[in-house]
Amino acid sequence: MAGLDEHARHRLFVQWAVANVPDTVGADVISVAELTQKLFADAKALGIGSVEIEEDIGSAYEAFLDAIVHREAGVAE
Repeated sequence: MAGLDEHARHRLFVQWAVANVPDTVGADVISVAELTQKLFADAKALGIGSVEIEEDIGSAYEAFLDAIVHREAGVAE
């Protein structure tokens, strides 16, 4: 997976988030931190480092938090 370009890694992140972020997760610090750590562990198993992920999407923590807040507000795309 190390040969993936930025767009492919971004799609992988989105697909991972859809599959791994339950509707019941709230925007609390612990839930978001646990999701971030799980993402990094799963990505590492695929040969993708946390630096690569955050180069593509910015802060994974902030991306999760933003997605959850928007979903809770009913404006998720």
